[in-house]
Amino acid sequence: MSEIPPHLSYTRDHEWLLDGVVGITAFAASSLGDIVYVQLPDVGAAVTAGVPCGEIESTKSVSDLVAPAGGVVVEVNLLAAEPGLVNEDPYGRGWLFRLSVAGTPDLLDATAYAALVG
Repeated sequence: MSEIPPHLSYTRDHEWLLDGVVGITAFAASSLGDIVYVQLPDVGAAVTAGVPCGEIESTKSVSDLVAPAGGVVVEVNLLAAEPGLVNEDPYGRGWLFRLSVAGTPDLLDATAYAALVG
């Protein structure tokens, strides 16, 4: 099974969240295959929890990127030149964007996420 860091929170759509930083899980990155393009929300954009806010394109398919929490995008990772970082290091250099989180998102802990993908 893919790595599931215990300090992150997760969505049923395979995104993770930590202190406003958003990424996709290793399970999602592995399932997608080689990621070739990432379309992220713009800095300053408001996103809504559970609503698509971008896309991730791989050699297999195009998938929606779903916001794990509501808030305003304050930073995006510049992945245009290296979208493969999402596959190589999904919990580190392959992060997607940072949110100023509004409210308390309803997310899964690592144990619940492991049961979901198990």
